[in-house]
Amino acid sequence: MNPAGALALKLVLTPVVIGAASLAGRRWGSALSGWLVGIPFTSAPIAFFLALDPGPSFAARASEAIMAGAISQASFCLVFAWMAGQAGWPASLAAASTGYAVATVALTFVGLRVAGAFVVVIIVLVVALFLMPGKTERPGVHSTFPRWDLPARMVVATVFVVVLTTAAPLLGPRIAGLVAPFPLYGAVLAAFAYRMEGPAASIAVLRGLLLGLFAFACFFLALSTLLERDILLAFAVAILAGAIVQSGALVLGRRFGLA
Repeated sequence: MNPAGALALKLVLTPVVIGAASLAGRRWGSALSGWLVGIPFTSAPIAFFLALDPGPSFAARASEAIMAGAISQASFCLVFAWMAGQAGWPASLAAASTGYAVATVALTFVGLRVAGAFVVVIIVLVVALFLMPGKTERPGVHSTFPRWDLPARMVVATVFVVVLTTAAPLLGPRIAGLVAPFPLYGAVLAAFAYRMEGPAASIAVLRGLLLGLFAFACFFLALSTLLERDILLAFAVAILAGAIVQSGALVLGRRFGLA
C-alpha cells in the first residue's frame, strides 16, 4: 500500500472505530466500548504496513514487541483507574501515559522468547484485572452528550493515530513495536467518559480494555510466529484467534462481573 493509501485508511478507519466504540458505550455501557477498542485497530495496520515494507522478518520482530506492549497498556489502565478517583482526567491521563512510558522503557531491557513473553503478558493481564479499583455503579451524572462530543473524540483519536503510525516505523522493529500499542482509542474513550460521566465510567472503559487485551496478545502471538512463512496466512490465523478469544473474554468478563 502506498503512503497516500495508508494515510487515507487511517483517516477513514480511525474516526469510524472511535465513533462506533463511543456509540456502543452509550448504548451498552462503558466497559463494552473499552472491550471493543481492545481490538488492535491501530497496531494491526502498523504490522501489516511493516510486513509489506520493510518486510515480513521486520514485521515479525515488531509484532513480538507489540504483543509485549500489552504489559505497558495494563500499566496505563491501572494508573489511570487509580488516579481517576483522586484527580481529574488530565492528571489521570498524564500519569497513565507516564506509567506506559516507564513500562515500555523497562521492556526494552527484557529479552524473552515469543512463548515466554506471551505467558508473562497473560499473567500480567490477569493480575491487572484483579488490581483494578472495585466495580461501581454507573454514575448518576450521565446526561445528554453535547453535539461536539463525538466529533471531538474522532478528531483527537485520528490525530494521535496519524502521528504515532508515522513515527513508529522510523524507530526500528523493537522500539516501534513497543510504542505502537499505546492505547490511543482507550485513552480517548477514558478521558471523554471521565469528563462526561465521571471516574466510574472511565474505569469501566479501562476494565473493558484489559479484557480485550487477551485477544490482542493472541493476535500478535500468531503474527510473530507466522509472518515469515506467509503474510496472508499469518493475518488470517491472527484474526481468527483474536475473534475467538475476544468473544470468550467478553462472555467470561460478563459472567464474573468484570464488564
